[in-house]
Amino acid sequence: MSDIDYLQALEVRARARKIKLFLMDVDGTLTDGGVCLISTPGVEGFAEMKVFGAKDGAGIKLASIMGIRTGFITGRKSQAVQQRANELSVDYVYLGQETKMAAFNECLQKAGVTAEETAYLGDDLPDMPVAGLAGLAVAVADAAPELKAICHYVTQAAGGKGAAREVVELILKSQDRWEEAVPKSIA
Repeated sequence: MSDIDYLQALEVRARARKIKLFLMDVDGTLTDGGVCLISTPGVEGFAEMKVFGAKDGAGIKLASIMGIRTGFITGRKSQAVQQRANELSVDYVYLGQETKMAAFNECLQKAGVTAEETAYLGDDLPDMPVAGLAGLAVAVADAAPELKAICHYVTQAAGGKGAAREVVELILKSQDRWEEAVPKSIA
């Protein structure tokens, strides 16, 4: 590891130590970005199907167990996202957000935290304004290059393939709470 890489890793860990709120985009972040629309003969409109990774779910649930509040901010309105949020005890869910800043600011206010105490995970250009304010801005491995360029950390995992779980582990290890978290994840 070069000196620059080492210093960047130290900075990321310092940022992660402060995190009390973890906010995420959904499509391309908690899913692989695919959207499956299903039409049913005789029924107007479409049903939507999303595939969420189990590793991400386990990570989000562990964050909640460890007292880190979580939230989804997504541009799409989806019953599947609301259902997944309910299953994982996600604290804040904002669906159909054309821009994400209002939801981001409302989450900070409701959680009683600062932007510096907030991590944000995204994958594409609409995530840039929020990432620019978050104390720990994270892009998934397959994110847009423009987002990666402004983020503090880029995950090894692609969207929907454990990126959120990776961020939770980074936060808890940086806060020296990983050893405490492991037994709680299997209880």
